[in-house]
Amino acid sequence: MKILKNINIDEIIKIAQDAGVLIMNVYKKEFKIFAKQDTSPVTEADLLAHKLIINQLKLVTPNIPVLSEESNVSDFEDRLNWETYWLVDPLDGTKEFLKKNDEFTVNIALIHKQQPILGVIQAPALDTTYWGYRHNCAFKKKGGKFKTISVRKRPQKISEWVIVGSRSHQSTEFKDFIKNYPGAKIISMGSSLKFCLIAEGIADIYPRLGLTSEWDTAAAQAIVEAAKGQVLKLPEKKPLKYNTNPSNLLNPNFLVCGDYI
Repeated sequence: MKILKNINIDEIIKIAQDAGVLIMNVYKKEFKIFAKQDTSPVTEADLLAHKLIINQLKLVTPNIPVLSEESNVSDFEDRLNWETYWLVDPLDGTKEFLKKNDEFTVNIALIHKQQPILGVIQAPALDTTYWGYRHNCAFKKKGGKFKTISVRKRPQKISEWVIVGSRSHQSTEFKDFIKNYPGAKIISMGSSLKFCLIAEGIADIYPRLGLTSEWDTAAAQAIVEAAKGQVLKLPEKKPLKYNTNPSNLLNPNFLVCGDYI
């Protein structure tokens, strides 16, 4: 894809990792917690990571606009005119960050024509980075170990399936969903790391039957699709798309899975 020829993935990974360093500096001390207009929590770490990522992306790709969860109102209004842009969650899993369970991430995605075509996820407390190009290859680096990752084959028995659920947002709908998979193993995980479990072949499906925002999912979707998996909106089971709604950036219910649905 032509747009990707001008992107140096190593630069984007470094931006995510540098943001992770700032986040960990806050994580290790007492920090301030604020409330957004929607009453959801935001911390010093969210705001510091946001500022670093925005500034660095503008330096390395000055012609590509950036939309972050912490962006101002004008960016949210302008984004409908953008064919290509960066979509960022500077700290995905703020509730996990507050609980100190290490399951939070930095998410950076490149959106082109309503599709995530590149994604980088940094889990700073786990010293782990995931990245991938849509329908190409996905990768994981933990510590000094680097490998290509891909979704696993569909298990033959329902009891062998592994289903991922949210650490902080398990709903009645999720509990009803898993009743269709008696004996399946359930893994609870925070932030975009749920997608990564599908991408690296640890789990088979992740049903999200509740509200998420586009910055929560974009980088992870690019990585899952690079790993030959799918992110499908429900009930249509068509790929999740971005920047299609003029009024908000909320996702419909969706299913993350391998290439067999």
